[in-house]
Amino acid sequence: MKDDAFPTTNYLAWQFAQIIAGRFERALRDEDLTLAQHNALLHTVRTPGLSAADIARRSDITAQSMGAAANQLIQRGLLRREPHPTSRRSMCLFATDEGRAAAARAAAISRRIESETTAPLSPDDSSTIHRLLYRLIEELNPDALA
Repeated sequence: MKDDAFPTTNYLAWQFAQIIAGRFERALRDEDLTLAQHNALLHTVRTPGLSAADIARRSDITAQSMGAAANQLIQRGLLRREPHPTSRRSMCLFATDEGRAAAARAAAISRRIESETTAPLSPDDSSTIHRLLYRLIEELNPDALA
């Protein structure tokens, strides 16, 4: 059966996300980081003192997965945990100097992957896609942009 609506925007977005995630995940192996660990570092560098649950919401992954990623980074000395100033049940995460350095190296990897995956586009097209994706995320998961 021929489907004139194929490929859908959802399918194309999923395919592109798979391509980027796969390339990024493979490249992060050089830093001994997973995507979840990268997100934990990224968010703690940008917003020190977040909890693992806060980062999970921003990353749209389960709190358990983010907790495991944060624990691994703490064991490696890339993050440290401190008690929350007002909540006994929550712990705040902070990047260590080594964690900030790892996050900077991961950011360089991210820029390289973005450059490679958007190379077929003109600068205007790349800017347009960035702007449109930002608008969609702003509407669908604004925590991701916090």
